[in-house]
Amino acid sequence: MRSKKTPAKTIKLDAVFGDALVHKMITGVMQDGRKSVAAKQVYKAIDLVAEQSKKDGIEFLNEALNNIKPTIEVRSRRVGGASYQVPTPIRPERRDSLAIRWLINAAKARGSNPYRTLADKLAAEIMEAHENAGNAIKKKLDTHKMAEANKAFAHFRW
Repeated sequence: MRSKKTPAKTIKLDAVFGDALVHKMITGVMQDGRKSVAAKQVYKAIDLVAEQSKKDGIEFLNEALNNIKPTIEVRSRRVGGASYQVPTPIRPERRDSLAIRWLINAAKARGSNPYRTLADKLAAEIMEAHENAGNAIKKKLDTHKMAEANKAFAHFRW
């Protein structure tokens, strides 16, 4: 067991909107350290969402991420000789990071049309997540179903 708690990282804000979640999305989209390329893609996706929804892009993104955020997940817990999948509540920071990760992975997994950029795919996934549809929402529902199925082992929570 760890002797002392690790200090929490300071959350940076992105340059354009001054939002911590947008900064986390940019670092999630980033590949090979190319942050400026990732930032362009995320900002373009937010502009596309704002254009299509006729609302503020950041507000729309936050609503979509709130729809994706899971509340409970299963964790492996070894008791005796058996491993159990124990449902546990999720900390708020982890909720944010899971929602962003699922949104980005769902956008990247969308069809391989060479004329659609990641910004287009990300915007489409954000629009679907706002309507409680899409692959990111499916991932959340699968996580909740798994926790519900294993709630008999909840008493093993540490």
